Amino acid sequence: MKKRILFVAFSILLSLVFSIPAGAHFGMLIPSDSMVMQNENRNVKLNLSFSHPFENVGMELVKPRLFEVIINGKKQNLTAVIKKTSIIGHTAWTLDYRIKRPGIYIFHMEPEPYWEPTENCFIIHYTKTVITAFGDDEGWDREIGLKTEIVPLAKPFGLYAGNVFQGIVKLNQKPVSFAEVEVEYYNKDGRSKAPTDYMVTQTIKADQNGVFTYAAPKEGWWGFAALNTAGYKLKKDGQDKDVELGGVIWIRFHQWK
Repeated sequence: MKKRILFVAFSILLSLVFSIPAGAHFGMLIPSDSMVMQNENRNVKLNLSFSHPFENVGMELVKPRLFEVIINGKKQNLTAVIKKTSIIGHTAWTLDYRIKRPGIYIFHMEPEPYWEPTENCFIIHYTKTVITAFGDDEGWDREIGLKTEIVPLAKPFGLYAGNVFQGIVKLNQKPVSFAEVEVEYYNKDGRSKAPTDYMVTQTIKADQNGVFTYAAPKEGWWGFAALNTAGYKLKKDGQDKDVELGGVIWIRFHQWK
């Protein structure tokens, strides 16, 4: 009888585990506006978090190692001024930033390594987003020299839902042939439903030159995470563990009216 009870309990546990949607982890960097115009509010709120964006499942984000903005090629370190907050019930960070002059503002963060026991590895997502201001749109395709990043081939703003977005996956400033790119919609209000769990995270591969293409079917914020395994390991309980490096970019697509 004990064996039968244990078998039933184990079967139930397995069914619960395998019924959980396999959403992807995403470093998240979401601004309140991606295109600041002359007569609009110049204060932009930026939220930094770590989550499964489609499923609205949050994870802890300790204070990032680096949060920075690059304005027309010039860097400004913002790590000291971000403030602790809560997003989806977990520790996150925020900043109110005032846009003062025309240009391309590339915000990015480098988090501390996140230990993910279910994948038996550490995760580091180098995450960025681009804001354009006051009609100046020169330099949106700038490579900013992250350990890994997606360099846009299409403007990472001013896109309609259904437009194609293209980017180059780079690791150590070199294109990654046939890199895997995970794509998820930021389902902030929870209203969007996936027909099956397979539709929560969409996965595409770059070509031999590291170039990938995706057309977003819905307006809103979409995250693109190019994943590679680092050439080094980190210690966990005295053992060497793999490190997943993610080059992440967040882009807003707008509804055609």
